[in-house]
Amino acid sequence: MFSSEWNKFAKSTYEANFGEVPFGDITKINEKNIPDHDVLLGGFPCQPFSIAGVSKKNSLGRKHGFLDETQGTLFFDVARIIQKKRPKAFMLENVKNLMSHDKGRTFKIIKKTLEELDYSLHYQVIDGKHFVPQHRERIIIVGFDKNVYGGKEKFTFPVLPEPVHNVGAVLENKPDSKYTLSDKLWTFLKEYSEKHKAKGNGFGYGLTDLNGISRTISARYYKDGSEVLIPQKGKNPRRLTPRECARMMGFPDTFVIPVSDNQAYRQFGNSVIVPLMEAVGKSVVKALMHKP
Repeated sequence: MFSSEWNKFAKSTYEANFGEVPFGDITKINEKNIPDHDVLLGGFPCQPFSIAGVSKKNSLGRKHGFLDETQGTLFFDVARIIQKKRPKAFMLENVKNLMSHDKGRTFKIIKKTLEELDYSLHYQVIDGKHFVPQHRERIIIVGFDKNVYGGKEKFTFPVLPEPVHNVGAVLENKPDSKYTLSDKLWTFLKEYSEKHKAKGNGFGYGLTDLNGISRTISARYYKDGSEVLIPQKGKNPRRLTPRECARMMGFPDTFVIPVSDNQAYRQFGNSVIVPLMEAVGKSVVKALMHKP
């Protein structure tokens, strides 16, 4: 029905795969102009929210605290769209730390805001390792409109399959030599790691066990690939190729990657685990089909 993304490179990837150019900056669109929809999907950065505006809200006689408490954050845009369009359900994804961010205050405001909008909530932290060979914990927040389901929706998070995936299974047979770390970069990463080990810190590169799962791939992967390095016999280790990153996130090989390696690394590092979201999505649809 509608999509929004402001990064021009991510927009081109979306268009290449789905034949649609997403709307740009979500903060610039009036929620009235968004088509009616049954399910809203979204992710947002977890900046701290100000609660200084509460007294102002009271003086203005506003009904919903989120208009002040989340102003200036992208969550505010999620909330105002939900308030106006009243989707039957929503599914939001964020980093695991959302729950502890700002000593728990951020999540408390998010939860309160969504409940004020008259939605019943379900949330769970799920590790992507159940679906792909990557340790990636994310919180999924699912909500159902109480005006439709009365808080009696039959929703449960899916039973997670056993984590049986390994990194070796997603690797390409003959990756380009450009993905092998230069002597200079490899030396730097080793020295950097040793320096931090001496200080008692855990920072440093990660040589991946090909029979196990990897660390979390982040949006900074394009810089040096240090968090997930693939060991090679007789050579310096290498970073994952963009296609391997796509596989580590659960994207099918039919998914088109029309951008540079650096942009692809950023996009996959910012992405969601596709089969995990699909599994939760199926549970949401199942609950939508069983209206009380």
